[in-house]
Amino acid sequence: MVMGKALHLGVDLVLVTTALAGIHRATGYKLNTTHLTDSKTIDGFLDKYLQVGETALDYAALQMRAFPKYFTKD
Repeated sequence: MVMGKALHLGVDLVLVTTALAGIHRATGYKLNTTHLTDSKTIDGFLDKYLQVGETALDYAALQMRAFPKYFTKD
């Protein structure tokens, strides 16, 4: 039960950071982590967290390119 909730939370966190990465690429706007906290440790963690979204977005695009029968580019 606890493992399922932890997995669900992890997937939700990846989806949120992937959405933020998509917004960043589409509009150029990104989350300014320097104003969220004064701690350099937390700021570094947030930057790594946002990088997970960039990586997930890159992986999704790679998979779409691998299956051109199902995904087309305009």
